[in-house]
Amino acid sequence: MSPQDTFVVVETQLSRFGLSPFVAARALGFRTVFVARDLGRYAGATGPADLADHVVQADTHDAAALVAAVRSAAGTATVRGMCTFTDYSVHVVAEAARKLGLPGLSPEAAHRARNKLETRRACTNAGVPGPRFAWTVTEQAAVTAADDIGYPCVVKPATEAGSIGVRLCRSADDVRAHFRALTAHERDFRGQAKPVGALIEEYLIGYELSVESVLTGGRRRTIGVVDKVLGGHPHFVELGESFPSMLPEAVTRAASETAHAALDAIGHEFGAAHVELKVTATGVKLVEINARPAGAEITRLILEATGTDLPLQVVRLHAGLPADLAPLRNKAAASRYVTAGATGTLHAVHGTELARRVADRIDVDLEAEAGDEVRSPTSNMDVIGRIVAVGDSAAEAVRLADAALGQLQIEVRP
Repeated sequence: MSPQDTFVVVETQLSRFGLSPFVAARALGFRTVFVARDLGRYAGATGPADLADHVVQADTHDAAALVAAVRSAAGTATVRGMCTFTDYSVHVVAEAARKLGLPGLSPEAAHRARNKLETRRACTNAGVPGPRFAWTVTEQAAVTAADDIGYPCVVKPATEAGSIGVRLCRSADDVRAHFRALTAHERDFRGQAKPVGALIEEYLIGYELSVESVLTGGRRRTIGVVDKVLGGHPHFVELGESFPSMLPEAVTRAASETAHAALDAIGHEFGAAHVELKVTATGVKLVEINARPAGAEITRLILEATGTDLPLQVVRLHAGLPADLAPLRNKAAASRYVTAGATGTLHAVHGTELARRVADRIDVDLEAEAGDEVRSPTSNMDVIGRIVAVGDSAAEAVRLADAALGQLQIEVRP
């Protein structure tokens, strides 16, 4: 490998997970290039600009502009691979990678994964179990669809991520209000043009989990199943996870089979996938597909539990290198997310040292500090801190993480 061999990361998330592709690419000896549309978004704390060897500002909403930026940044160096760990850029990176002759997911599969409506259509046609749904472009059509599907129902956008804009609606008035809120803006969280309208879906009653998998060597491998904790309605905020799942083998097997069927249905044929599902009284049902490694702390939990560095292996695949997914140990890990109980100014977070004293393997990472504006969470973007605990079993890890979270007191002032 030449010291000038380059690996490109396009956009990322504002978290430790968001830094992981840079850490992985550097560990593999690559020169790293970070391409972003708005570099100001990443200013402040240690971030991609600090880890990348070269930073480029370009229109990451457009594949042709991304290709031009990558070629310019690489110069005479060889670009070995390119990836993104954020949903908003998956389809653009897939198109650009194909134009550059780099390994990656097909643009067709990336577009189906990116758009929840296209995912629903492909999976329904393939017989993958999921909720009843309708795509609506007017307020009245949304209410009519909700009346047909039944209340409560879920109303959500087609192309957001992190539970942004996902809401449980219990009445026609709720549907009208949320439809208006979703269609009030032409751009999504990352500034991309979004489809005008909203998905109306049957509410799946049950508990949520996710299946983490990697397609390598022509074979789809399940890394494991993640148990997830969600906050209260009307929102769907993720408050924690544990790995490996504590569920019976019959449930995890059914979840894995459903996830694989969903990925096959959209034509997913390369790399990592994070598939979210609900276990209901009538079986496992698809929630959504993310054509990238799992966000939040899930890859961290997998690393702590098995020794498998999933971001590293994904970067290897995107660089045309083989992945090694063999587990190195048999532990368990759990995460819990810190959120503000009210909207206002964060005055203090008490008890962080107490949380760390719960056990040796407790990590407490706060992303907000006194003076920051915080709010009662409506999406995963409102998390202000993270706790990770490691144990000999998932049950122990969960109890440790919950005990650590219980030590914290969040003081918010209006």
